[in-house]
Amino acid sequence: MSESPIRPVSQPTIRLTTMAHGGGCASKIPPGELEEVVSALSGQQYEQVIVGLEDGDDAAAVRIGGADGITAVLSTADFFTPVVDDAFDWGRIAAANALSDIYAMGGDPVVAINLVGWPRGVLPYELLQQVLAGGLAIAQEAGVPVIGGHSVDDPEPKYGMAVTGTAHPDRLLRNDAAEAGLPITLTKPLGVGLLNNRMKVTGEASAAAIESMVALNRDASKAALAAGARAATDVTGFGLLGHLFKMGRASGVGMVIDRAAVPLIDGAAEALRDGYVSGGTRRNLEWVQASGGLRAGSGITEEDLLLLADAQTSGGLLVIGEVPGSPIIGETVAGSGIDVR
Repeated sequence: MSESPIRPVSQPTIRLTTMAHGGGCASKIPPGELEEVVSALSGQQYEQVIVGLEDGDDAAAVRIGGADGITAVLSTADFFTPVVDDAFDWGRIAAANALSDIYAMGGDPVVAINLVGWPRGVLPYELLQQVLAGGLAIAQEAGVPVIGGHSVDDPEPKYGMAVTGTAHPDRLLRNDAAEAGLPITLTKPLGVGLLNNRMKVTGEASAAAIESMVALNRDASKAALAAGARAATDVTGFGLLGHLFKMGRASGVGMVIDRAAVPLIDGAAEALRDGYVSGGTRRNLEWVQASGGLRAGSGITEEDLLLLADAQTSGGLLVIGEVPGSPIIGETVAGSGIDVR
């Protein structure tokens, strides 16, 4: 493996988060609108497709044959506007987030290419070099070569990766494979959306949020597979509630969440108290509520639901089954919808 990129000592005093209307995965198109748009792609029938568009899983999975048997090739792409002001950290976060889609499917990433939108003439290319260096640092930590990519002149800076991986076709982690009667595990705490929104407004960065976002989901994925899990997804822009709803709908099961058991990043509760709730988070909650499948128990407040809908960037894995070392936050049940207690 080549030597890791050296983190730049300094960078221009440019607040990257002020260059975009939204930050990180909170800048995604809302889930309800997105489902309506991609419905135009439905109806494709290919024998080699294992996981396609139907359930909005984390990556596509296609079966290919070889001398050693059958392999599932995984393919995904993820990019977003700046979620932090530090260019190197933004690159690290975006790369970890893109790689997470492969880990969320139970796969191993093999190769990545960069996806860049850059306002040439507005932001210096030296800053873009730092973004790319951050992405490369995380890819090297994952043992994944970054080879080439694509760039466009864009009024808003954007960065991410397209990643290809492999997995055993019979050992995929899917969002349509949840069964009733199993625990629900969350491998990273919630709250990065709140803390990132606070930073966008105040300039105050959260070291705890950055540490969480740059952490790879590789070990959590391997632990889930070793524990026999069959269903998982990663928690990103649609929030915990949004991803729970998608998984429960695809699998035909209900979800019960113990609000008190959901872990929070240091400072997230205070950011919620102070009102740093992103528009993406509010749209997540509105979408799940509009589905008619969200039921809040006695004592569960609007603030609790906003926290559970918080738009995460490079969040943890949501695993159906127990993953040693990570907290259990609820259980799957017969039925449909989400009960928050």
